Amino acid sequence: MGDILARETPIDEMIECALEELLSGSKEQRRTLVRRMCLRWPSEPALSIIFSLTSAAAIIEDNLSQDSEDDSGGVADRAYRLAAVLAADIYAVECMHRKPPLARDLLHFWRRVDGYFSGL
Repeated sequence: MGDILARETPIDEMIECALEELLSGSKEQRRTLVRRMCLRWPSEPALSIIFSLTSAAAIIEDNLSQDSEDDSGGVADRAYRLAAVLAADIYAVECMHRKPPLARDLLHFWRRVDGYFSGL
């Protein structure tokens, strides 16, 4: 069998981005992560952002939170909270008859209805 090329998919890039931003140590980067992800991947399903945040949080918990000197547990909790609030916004967009919502739909929703993520 020939060599299989590992290709990075958008979701892989999103998880990597979430990990980098969450572990950057910058509170500002953590605060604006969801909005910036929507801007970077506007054509991706909105649920992929939730998936990437929860995946990044799980990776942080599994691999980094064993070091009691860092704040990775708090970072993972922050990622889970962001994913939970984002899930509510995605549900609201779906109720407005946009199924499945894309990341760009969230940007529009935040400008028109709920500025939580755009106002961070």
